[in-house]
Amino acid sequence: MELSGEQTFTAPRQRVWDLLLDPETLRSCLPGCERLEAVGPDEYEATMKIGVAAIRGTYQGRVKISDRNEPASYRMLVEGKGPAGQVSGEGELVLVEDGVETKVQYAGKATVRGTLARVGGRVMQPAAKLVVGQFFNCLSARLDK
Repeated sequence: MELSGEQTFTAPRQRVWDLLLDPETLRSCLPGCERLEAVGPDEYEATMKIGVAAIRGTYQGRVKISDRNEPASYRMLVEGKGPAGQVSGEGELVLVEDGVETKVQYAGKATVRGTLARVGGRVMQPAAKLVVGQFFNCLSARLDK
């Protein structure tokens, strides 16, 4: 599954960068995220409650930030597992300053295995887009404060 898009914020690039890498902001803005704890430099363990179609469960995972180019871009590696399968993925975020706005361009690819892939495969892409939209709306609200 591939996911890409762009979100524009009326905020300086450094401020958007700081929020995108703030564990508390991420924990509170990621739908279903119950726990996000640093376990090393740029590495986090996460617990998320996820529901796709009729499949619901709590997933444990790891997030690693790499290839930091502050405040312009970074890569993110994600892996997780739960009762209905496993997910792994990699993505890149690029922050482009455009006057008083910052554009966040994102692109990534995820591999889903297990029951989640077999049963939820048809609805994974729309569900992922919904989660990304909710995340960026929350982030936008934080930037407006």
